[in-house]
Amino acid sequence: MLNDPLVTVICTCYNHAPYVEKSLNSVINQDYKNIELIIVDNASQDNSVAVIENWLQKYPSILFIKNAINIGNNKSFNQAIALSKGSYLIDLAADDVLTKEGITHQIDTFLKNPNAGLVFGNATIIDENDNLLHYHFPVDTNLKTIDNSIFNTNYESILKGGNCMCSVSGMYKRTVFEELKGYDENLAYEDLDYWLRVARKHKLIYIDLPLVEKRYLTHSQLSHFYKKSAYEKRINYSTFMILKKAFLMNTKTSEYNALLKRIHHEFIHNLKLKNISLVLQLFILKLKTEYKIRVMN
Repeated sequence: MLNDPLVTVICTCYNHAPYVEKSLNSVINQDYKNIELIIVDNASQDNSVAVIENWLQKYPSILFIKNAINIGNNKSFNQAIALSKGSYLIDLAADDVLTKEGITHQIDTFLKNPNAGLVFGNATIIDENDNLLHYHFPVDTNLKTIDNSIFNTNYESILKGGNCMCSVSGMYKRTVFEELKGYDENLAYEDLDYWLRVARKHKLIYIDLPLVEKRYLTHSQLSHFYKKSAYEKRINYSTFMILKKAFLMNTKTSEYNALLKRIHHEFIHNLKLKNISLVLQLFILKLKTEYKIRVMN
């Protein structure tokens, strides 16, 4: 349709050769047609680039950015967005798959809710062979989300933690993304920080449908999240930095209580990993947060 807003999908790839073609096809085969696709490879060590270039022979007009070094998802996404034109944005990992009607549902939701800054839905979790494992948010026999609190996802619920985010199913409004100056490139991951900053000022809306198939890989970021490694330490330090930012964004007692709950979780987690330096920093942030709560009461 001529009046359908342009949607930019940034597909970021790192060693996703077995899956990237299916991911790209899921963008091309959307029932929503006004889509701009930009592909970014972050210096893959497998044959991802060859697979993408072979696929691009059928779609030569699509922009393909090949990074000589892995600059991380945050920076590569920001750089790709700077070259894009879409009014709405999707961050798609090259091992995930968009459902055929997903973008249509997201755009319809945005157009009906002009004050929304981000819309998201459920995700089907699949394995390396496309087998269903489970749903990100548990569903009933009609595939409807069981926990109704998801429909009220907001700044405080995100800060508190728990199963309230599904970042792989999100679509962003470009004006909000630019207002917030995009992803924070100083962090090792993007979703918690970005969602908090959006939710601080804008409405988040949940669509009760699976919008994406999220692939669980044994070597993925997800499976390594709680393993001791240099990258894991970067993840944990980034979470601490996000919580420090939240401390400054908070405006009421209930938000500081939510922050305190999240600090406690991170404190125990890093104590188990013997990240003593980070434990001490979290303890200081805990004391500051408790003081804020006492003062505000």
